[in-house]
Amino acid sequence: MAITDIDDANYTGELFLIGANQTPLLNMIGGLTGGKNTNGFLFPMAQPWALSGASQDVQSEATAAAIGTPTTVTRNQDTNTCQIMKYDVGSTFMKQSSTGVISGVTIGNQPVDNEFEFQKSAGLRQLAINIEFSFFQGTYVAPSVSATAQATRGLEDGITTNEVAAGGADLSKALIDEALRTMSGNGSQFVNTVMFCNGFQKQQVSDIYGFAPEDRNVGGVNIKQVETDFAMMGIVWAPQMPTDDVYIVDVSVVSPVFVPVNGLQVFFTDMGSIAAQKSGFWYTQIGLDVGPEEYHGSVTGLSTS
Repeated sequence: MAITDIDDANYTGELFLIGANQTPLLNMIGGLTGGKNTNGFLFPMAQPWALSGASQDVQSEATAAAIGTPTTVTRNQDTNTCQIMKYDVGSTFMKQSSTGVISGVTIGNQPVDNEFEFQKSAGLRQLAINIEFSFFQGTYVAPSVSATAQATRGLEDGITTNEVAAGGADLSKALIDEALRTMSGNGSQFVNTVMFCNGFQKQQVSDIYGFAPEDRNVGGVNIKQVETDFAMMGIVWAPQMPTDDVYIVDVSVVSPVFVPVNGLQVFFTDMGSIAAQKSGFWYTQIGLDVGPEEYHGSVTGLSTS
């Protein structure tokens, strides 16, 4: 990112942040001030184990009296990694001191009286949406040598057992039911179940489950919760979701994981004045703990129009 200098214009008028900058998943699971701490980048998420399928396992008296063959229940380990995220900001002395240099229409006040602090605040918001994107769409890269940019596994990469492939079809109740049914068969606990979807798929959900009573003054539906056979499921619009997927997540087992630096999870390092500029950067070492991925489900490859 380029340093902020006099070529970056000041304007009058109220400041409005535009774009899809909401972070509902990150907010639900602890934000930038919660989550778990670890002292290494690779961390365990779950140690899954399973029983054999149920059967009528009967034995005769003679067999039961004999010494039998022991059975062993094996365990596995699901892991993920934290990733380094750094966002630099900087402003030249000339830019810092030129708050009265205005471009465009000059009626009203210029609300930014400290360019460095504005860029610092904007950098934290950018960091948050980048983390949200990583938690949904992050592709796993394991730690290796220092030149490797390790990357956390997001839900898109992490949900494998209960994935229902739509094959380009529209989202439907049948596809959602299949995902929930598959989750139930693989042991999902449905403690705090939330379906995350982008804007188009959110509208599809409202069309599927919506029923608007006749009214002369009010119309439309906004489905935020659905009663299913297994749990009450929240419906959440998440702008950083892939456009062709929906994820059904038990958020009770999902958490951000940090490798703190001197006890700090997310922090800003003010580098002070370097030459004729003021500089600093946001920094965090963060990953996503999805818990046992068998507790979650997804419908992938949906139509997007």
